[in-house]
Amino acid sequence: MKWRPLLLSPLLFIFLVSISTVFHGLVLSHTIPEERDHQHSNKMRLELIHRHSPQLIGKLVHEASNNNMPKSQQERILQLVLRDTTRHRMISHKRGQYGPNSRRKNWEFNTSIEMPMHSGADYGAGEYFVQVRVGKPAQKFMLIADTGSDLTWVYCSTRNTHKRRQGNHRRVFHADRSSSFETIPCLSNMCKVQLADLFSLTTCPTPITPCAYDFSYIDGSAALGIFADDTITVGLTNGRKMMLDNVLVGCTESTQGAAFKGADGVLGLGYGKFSFATKAAEKFGGKFSYCLVDHLSPMNISNYLIFGGTRNEHSLLGNVRYTKLLLNVIPSSYAINVKGISIGDVMLRIPFEVWDANVGGGTILDSGTSLTILAEPAYKPVMNALGMSLSKYKRLLSDIKPFEYCFNSTGFDQSLVPRLVFHFADGARFEPLVKSYIIDVAPQTKCLGFLSVRWPGTSIIGNIMQQNHLWEFDLVRSVVGFAPSSCTCT
Repeated sequence: MKWRPLLLSPLLFIFLVSISTVFHGLVLSHTIPEERDHQHSNKMRLELIHRHSPQLIGKLVHEASNNNMPKSQQERILQLVLRDTTRHRMISHKRGQYGPNSRRKNWEFNTSIEMPMHSGADYGAGEYFVQVRVGKPAQKFMLIADTGSDLTWVYCSTRNTHKRRQGNHRRVFHADRSSSFETIPCLSNMCKVQLADLFSLTTCPTPITPCAYDFSYIDGSAALGIFADDTITVGLTNGRKMMLDNVLVGCTESTQGAAFKGADGVLGLGYGKFSFATKAAEKFGGKFSYCLVDHLSPMNISNYLIFGGTRNEHSLLGNVRYTKLLLNVIPSSYAINVKGISIGDVMLRIPFEVWDANVGGGTILDSGTSLTILAEPAYKPVMNALGMSLSKYKRLLSDIKPFEYCFNSTGFDQSLVPRLVFHFADGARFEPLVKSYIIDVAPQTKCLGFLSVRWPGTSIIGNIMQQNHLWEFDLVRSVVGFAPSSCTCT
């Protein structure tokens, strides 16, 4: 193991929500044999865990004791909205700063990985978690699964910083205990050029100083650390484990703010050159998929983040439909070509420019944003149409900011609500469940689960809208498949 002292520069004002996984050079791997072999070994999977799963109960109890956890469903939703709003600002900032990146599509392997994913009691913010093992020997962490992030990082302690551990997270990666931990020099081309878009710092007092990063949020949250090569261990469906060597991982030594509450870091699943999704998909057939269980699901309902071509067909409740992924159009994001939205089989009058990423619009799928965010020219028609269909229920005064439309849900019958459908330019249709856009906010209180962003702006289909559907990202064919699903494992 090689470790070099860390020198941190002053904070850069960068929106941190896009923290993601980075890999250095070629991803090498080898498998660790287990006692049993299963019939299928063509995929890797990570368990997806809602951030308030009972698996994290120790963290949640600790946070509640520090008055960090919301005390009601309404407070949880309001915290969720604050995070989504900050995140959207970050996405808009990235669109203005970075242009499209060309990508070499070289899918070298044809095997797969499977990573477990669980749901839990729904209180607090609204992300999903995966368990990731970093280092040799492996150390376990719960990371936010984020398709809007490129950099994977974990809370980290080098041998000289053990006493600087923070109290708001339970798991810390001990770099000095990993024989495969090796920092990236700040004078290297990797630091100065390849990691520039991942916010590497330019200061380099000595040739052996580690390459540092510095992220900060508009709300004051920040993360500072160093880049290093290390090993990530993943599970295969044949019961074996595989080591991915020489993976570039962010070693975060300090954070500020509450943006990462309950998590040990972030697993970057964005479409970036160094993201975990890009590298793992390269090795496992160019595909990854997930199926988000209901964000209010109990602990015994779970699913997986899967890398590889095999998916669980038994839980599907309809045919898989495909639409084109517009890769490299919106940096690090999975953009899709929406043509319009209909409600009750009536196509809403929304200007085409709202869906055109080339003129400042466009739509992305984002597992790290909870609610669905629509540019204002689309938001108003959607809210008006759904509001009319809910007029029989008593509308509540707008004291649940920033939701525009809330109502008393006593006697609510969702079967009477006209269905909302996203229409894609190639003819595919995505029809989410009613509960995915008319959401529970408080007892006997439901709200239309949309947020507005000023035009021009990016629209986002968040994880609540995606719930109870399989989403399969095929980076070779540049398409995403989706189908209704119970998202239960069989």
